[in-house]
Parts: sequence; C-alpha cells; structure tokens
Amino acid sequence: MRKNPCLHSLANIVSQFLTPQVWKRAHQAWQAKHAPSRWKLQALVWVLLTMAWGLGDSIEERFVTARAAYVAHHLKARRPGQSLAGFLHALAQLPMPALRTLNACLREQFTESFVDAARIHGWAPFACDGTRLLCPRSAELQKHLGTGAKEASAPMLFLTALVLLPLGLPWAWHWGKGAADEHRHLRQLLPTLPPRSLLVLDAAYPSYDLYQRLQAMDMAFLVRVSSRSIFYTLDDDRRTEPQQLPRLRDRLVYYWPKKTAQDKKQLPLVVRLIRVCGKHGDVWLATNIMDPDQLSRKMAGHVYRWRWRNEGLFRQYKHLLHKVKIASRSVRLVHREAEGAMLALQLVLAHAATRTQSGHGTVMVMDSPRRMLLIIRSSITAALSRLGPRQLASYQFLLAQVRAEQRPRTSRRTRQIWPRRRDHKPPKPPQVRVMSDKLKAKRQRVFAAARH
Repeated sequence: MRKNPCLHSLANIVSQFLTPQVWKRAHQAWQAKHAPSRWKLQALVWVLLTMAWGLGDSIEERFVTARAAYVAHHLKARRPGQSLAGFLHALAQLPMPALRTLNACLREQFTESFVDAARIHGWAPFACDGTRLLCPRSAELQKHLGTGAKEASAPMLFLTALVLLPLGLPWAWHWGKGAADEHRHLRQLLPTLPPRSLLVLDAAYPSYDLYQRLQAMDMAFLVRVSSRSIFYTLDDDRRTEPQQLPRLRDRLVYYWPKKTAQDKKQLPLVVRLIRVCGKHGDVWLATNIMDPDQLSRKMAGHVYRWRWRNEGLFRQYKHLLHKVKIASRSVRLVHREAEGAMLALQLVLAHAATRTQSGHGTVMVMDSPRRMLLIIRSSITAALSRLGPRQLASYQFLLAQVRAEQRPRTSRRTRQIWPRRRDHKPPKPPQVRVMSDKLKAKRQRVFAAARH
C-alpha cells in the first residue's frame, strides 16, 4: 500500500509520481534550443504546479511563494529568476509536448496503481465529458480563441477530459477553442485508453462511427440514449410493440441510423438496450457487452451514476484550484496555465486515492481532494522554513513588494465593447432661463417676509 502523503514533504509529494525517469523523458521532449535561461524545465514545472496549488490572492504573490518553495527544496541548484515577467516569458517558450509527456508518464503509473483495482469483470470504466473555461478579453484571445455558445461572449477555452471511474481521476484531456467539437476531442483521446476499457458517455455522444471504432479497438461502451436514437428488432418479434414497450428491460436490438449507416451500406450494429428504472425517470442505456454476467442491468445503472465524477472533476478544477477564469492573456500562456493546473489537480487526486479492504477484496476509494490540497499547502508553508537567512529575507522582501505594489499606467486605458450592455450617456447640460416678471415679484415678497 502507498505511504500516507500526510507524512511527506512537498518534495516527496511531487517526486512520488514525477520521478527522475519522468523528468528525463520530459527533457527529451523539451529539446531546448533557445538561449540559456535561468529557468530550467524542472524549475518551470515545479513553480507552475505550486502556483496552481495556490498560496496567495494574486498571481504575483503565488509566484513569489512558489519560487521560494522551489528554492527551499533545491538549495544546491542554480537559483531561477526572481521576476514574474521572466518566468512568464520562459513559460511561453516551454513546448507543450514536454507537459504532455508528464501526463503520459503519469498515465503509465496509474495503469499499474489504479486501473486493475478499478476493473469490473475485466473492464476498466472511463467517462468523458467537456466544459468551457473563461478567459480574459484581451485582443489576442478574442482573435484566436473565439467565443463559446453565446454570441459576443468572452473568449473561452474548451476542455474535454477522460476520467477513471469510480475515482474521478483525470486520465487524459484535450484543449480547444470555445466552440470546439468534443466528439472530435474524444476520438483523439481514445488511443490513450488501456486495453478493455468501458467508456461511459451521456446522451450527447451516441454515434455509429464511435460504436464501430470502439468495437474495432476491443473496447466497450455504455451510452445513454434518447428519442434521437432509433433501434430495430426483427419483424417477427412482437415484444417491442408500443403496448409492450413498458415491459422492456434488457434485450438485444439493432442500431442502424439512416444517414450514417444505411445510406452508406454499412452493417447494422447489434447492441444491448438496457432500461434502468428510477424515481425521477427511466434511463435507457446502450452497450456492446452482451453478457449479463459481465454487466448486469443493476451494475449498468450503478456504473452510469459514476459518470457524474466527471462533472465533479470540472468542479474541482474550477473551484478547488480557482480556474473558473484563466488569468493569462496570451494564447501560449493560456494553454500552459490550463495544462499546468490539470497536472496539479491530477497529482492532488492521485495522492487522495487510497486502497481499502471490502467484502470483494481490495478496492480504490477517493479521499477528500480538499483535505489533500490543504496538506500540500501546509507542506509549501513548511518548506519556507527551510530557507536560509538570506533566502528568507529575499522572499519576505519580494512578498512585501508585490503586496504593496502600485502599478504605474504606461498606456491609455482600452475600453472593451461589452455585449448586451447599454452604452453610457453623459448627463445633458442644465437649463438656464431668464426669470419672468411674475417670478421677480414673488422673489421680492419672499425676501420681504424673511426680513420681518
């Protein structure tokens, strides 16, 4: 069993999964060809992760604390730069394949540690879903990212993620513009799944091509279907007549959509249609696991309820790590900030996953991610006590400087065009009129009464 991370320092928490072999592979993917810099790969990733775990109210304060924590654990290494601008410049030059290599190495470790314990009759359940992240209204992001579902909304980044069920552990993800196609993202993520995976999807994903591809890859699916999906039975089968439909619970049917299969002379797919009765409505599921002993109707409903762990992952990413809105204002930094935060969340949840004994043997359960994040933050605070007198004085000086920073404006303020908002109209000038004879007489009477 894995040791309790509560007893570990920040260095042990990071190095438990980001081993020297992982750093070596990341360096091979980096292949730095730019000018020598004080920001090396390990320093960049360390500070990026620690900033995502977050100690501070501003990006400047989180950077100063994250850099000090890195220095405290690498006292014999060369010091990285002290300025946030220098860090962001070096981060923008960091190739994305280096960060993606870290995620690939973590997946390999998760395969050994978590996947086998999560299998159900040999199938490893995964879920897939997508969400949007707000970005600043900078000119560069508005030009390249585009808006989301609403017209004239802020620039958005689209995240499609695969999670390992029932832990809700992020497995792989893909980024796109605000109006990206999550179906295309899913097809690009399929090669990352281990053999004999069970893909759990909601009603937005039914697709003949997807079912075909999963079957060719020796993978299973469990997809919620709705009235948009049409299934067929043989003509001599009377059990699915309209008056008999309420009795249908579990049976084999043909999935043969007209445009994507019949018109292209594709073969109909035999799938298993399962009906899970619920208090608030029935849930219809389609799967290619034909044997009820491998996936019973009760277990199918149970596994589909696990799909909400995917929604929980997005909640943790946005609110636990405060990523409802990305802070960076350029395309390169937006992707690297978002990728670093996903790696940080992946490490938090990997440490929160523990093994426990049950009546069916050893199973994996997820501890509180919030508690694990607090442990990591306390480790960051404890790391600062390891600084020498000079490093501590430098950290305290930089922290006081960013907390009291007054930023002088060097350019004119740029006014953005906000959608669905009325333009401000300045008040009109006052009216100036000549007093009439009647008002003059009234004025004289008022003054005379005031004197008496």
